[in-house]
Amino acid sequence: MKSVEVRGFGKVKKIFDERKWPFPLTVDLEGNTTTGELAKKLDIPPDVIEVVFVNGMAEGMDCHIKPGDRLAFVPPGTPGPYRVFLGFVQKKAN
Repeated sequence: MKSVEVRGFGKVKKIFDERKWPFPLTVDLEGNTTTGELAKKLDIPPDVIEVVFVNGMAEGMDCHIKPGDRLAFVPPGTPGPYRVFLGFVQKKAN
């Protein structure tokens, strides 16, 4: 398996729906890839991504991903206290 499983929430989910992508979307990787490179490959605008969950952990756009990983692109707008509990504060995408 040389692919990752990708989900999007909020505004990112709307992009998935507009493009008629399955949920989750399976994406083949081409060598070493970061979350930011994958977002660019999928043409997901960086301003709609605040954080990326990789295997359940909040990460930034520079996180290296590997085949078998599960990702979720999360837009800005998560309420205050949850931002700390989920790790957004430390891993902001921008």
